[in-house]
Amino acid sequence: MIVNHNLYGFKSTEKLPLPFNCEHYIHMKYPESFSSKLPKVQTSIFTVMSKMAADYNAINLSQGFPDFPVSTELIGKVNEYMTKGFNQYAPAAGLPRLREGIAAQTKLCYGAEYNPETEITITAGATEAIFCAITAMIREDDEVIMFTPAYDCYAPTVELCNGEPVYVPLHAPDYKVDWDEVKKLITRRTRMIIINTPHNPTGTVFTAKDAEQLERITKDNDIVIVSDEVYAHIIFDDEQHQSMSRFPHLASRSFVVGSFGKTFHVTGWKVGFCLAPENLTAELRKIHQYVTFAVNHPVQCAIADYIESPDNYLHIAEMYRQKRDFFVDALKGSKFKVTLSKGSYYQLLDYSAITDEPDTQFAERLTKEHGVASIPISVFYNNPVHECMLRFCFAKENETLEKAAEILHKL
Repeated sequence: MIVNHNLYGFKSTEKLPLPFNCEHYIHMKYPESFSSKLPKVQTSIFTVMSKMAADYNAINLSQGFPDFPVSTELIGKVNEYMTKGFNQYAPAAGLPRLREGIAAQTKLCYGAEYNPETEITITAGATEAIFCAITAMIREDDEVIMFTPAYDCYAPTVELCNGEPVYVPLHAPDYKVDWDEVKKLITRRTRMIIINTPHNPTGTVFTAKDAEQLERITKDNDIVIVSDEVYAHIIFDDEQHQSMSRFPHLASRSFVVGSFGKTFHVTGWKVGFCLAPENLTAELRKIHQYVTFAVNHPVQCAIADYIESPDNYLHIAEMYRQKRDFFVDALKGSKFKVTLSKGSYYQLLDYSAITDEPDTQFAERLTKEHGVASIPISVFYNNPVHECMLRFCFAKENETLEKAAEILHKL
């Protein structure tokens, strides 16, 4: 076989030896003994529903991304730093100036102090921070308690580490944690508890009493916490975000994960961060350096400038509250039942008055036949439940929400 490039170090007119025969690789199969490390994991529901929305030209209220413009100031700053030449690797732990800004933000919002040098890490989105925290802590046969419905990256990462997910189901309509049930599940093997507030997909939030219960549960053991707080600035109706950073005992054992993508409507930039005590941060960074090493440099510079003004993040909640209320008001008179979301940019809708179909089936039919894509809640449980609930993203232009509501009214 003749090749016209030097990919493997051979001259362009030289015949490749047999091991490099392309046909060999095209037809190569895994050994019969090969087995998947995640045999139960399939394509993410977000990918599936977004593709279905595109295929059927449906309004996409499934995947959680905004469809409205990003701040021109923020985009301008990214361009400015690209033009200035900030296009090579940033420091592995993140731009020092950005970490200092996060420390200032955390102190302003929660009264907590973190050392930017040793306790704050910039990551390629919140998902990377969660992956690194779990991978750094979980060993074979460790148990990890998580609350379902749960965001879909938690359990697979635990399983990759040969840990064992332990599930605590939350139930409609309020999806509150039963802490007595949690206590019963604590064993000598319990190594971690994963929490998520504001909660995706249900829109519920932790209360101060929830934090107190978690403090009691972790008082006399070495359990660590991964606290997924990516919607920290999107919380409504006079609720207060109960970050693990607020509580010294919990902060001392917590990886607190945040996301600029959610706060500034730039989910495609994939810039997150993790706050943790120095000893936990050191372990997380051991993993981080081999997963991404460093995060987009000019974007970090731009965000560092942008968060110098608290006004750029402190009023995000009001904008999203208006969108939630607009969407819910537009649904009045429909057959959907609504329990108002307390946080995040998702709203659950109970469709039990319309059909008793499984939510996966109804979500598919709603997309294909009616042109509105949503997310079925059952896929976030380890043992799917039938609660007639779909998740809709309201981080959209009002025109988009209005069109979707008009369709939903017809059901």
